[in-house]
Amino acid sequence: MGRSPIIALTGATGFIGGAVARRLLREGWEVRALYRPSSRSNPVARAGLSWIPGSLEDAEALARLVAGADALVHCAGAVRGAGRDVFDRVNAEGVARIAARAAAARVPRFLLMSSLAAREPQLSPYAASKRAGEVALARAAGATAWVALRPPAVYGPGDRELRALFRWIGRGLLPVLSGAAARFSLLYVDDLAAAVACWLREGGGEGHAFELHDGRPGGYSWADVAHGAQDLLGRRVRRVPVPEAALKVAAALNLALAVTGYRPMLTPGKVRELRHPDWVCDNAPFREATGWRPEVGLEEALRRTFGWGGRSGPGRGA
Repeated sequence: MGRSPIIALTGATGFIGGAVARRLLREGWEVRALYRPSSRSNPVARAGLSWIPGSLEDAEALARLVAGADALVHCAGAVRGAGRDVFDRVNAEGVARIAARAAAARVPRFLLMSSLAAREPQLSPYAASKRAGEVALARAAGATAWVALRPPAVYGPGDRELRALFRWIGRGLLPVLSGAAARFSLLYVDDLAAAVACWLREGGGEGHAFELHDGRPGGYSWADVAHGAQDLLGRRVRRVPVPEAALKVAAALNLALAVTGYRPMLTPGKVRELRHPDWVCDNAPFREATGWRPEVGLEEALRRTFGWGGRSGPGRGA
């Protein structure tokens, strides 16, 4: 028997990277994962999973990570910070560094976990850094075949970023963070992990960035989310508009705290992202390139994540 393919993975101690690692291990891949020893997330021992201590600035650790790998999946990234330099250091310079290392080691394939925010780089330092990371990958990849995935808001068990919002929904209140006409796509984390595994198996679309969503064309409105939650909870979920001015004040206070070393999530740039009216994805190009299809829609995802309305089998996405 031949050996299992080796996938080098970054970000495996995080929400998305962890889901990717679990999916790849279930499908029989061997996963070699980079982790920062200073991270608060401890690596978990699993059959088929080996850990490489180090960081994106550690040339020796990166060399060990990619040596002999059949593909590299780069999920590590910065989502909190006060200024562009904080984001660029990881989301752009880090991508350039690891892509160059992969190219030098002749790793055949590279998948970058980007963000839908990269579609609108003018909105925030984070969005600009994610677009810059895609550009850095294209420049540094050399002969390595690559794709970038641009997921929208990703959620599921273990998510920390959207957990507070869904907790409020469970109490019957939905904070509306953008205008009433805003629309957005969503994606369940296991479907995102399945998209990664699908590209590693099937290939397709090399040299491009792809948007993903949960199979709902046109995305969701805040009313759609409220109605879906109501059906599961069996009670009314009231939408509560959050004034833009209140978000801006909170963001300014968070930014001021950055001088103490605090890494804020809500910043003026994040407010611009939140207030943007169109975060709707089109997953048709990726589906046509790879054959991937999402399986978990909003209501089923809420069942699986929070147990609302009991549990059922997976729904089939478009």
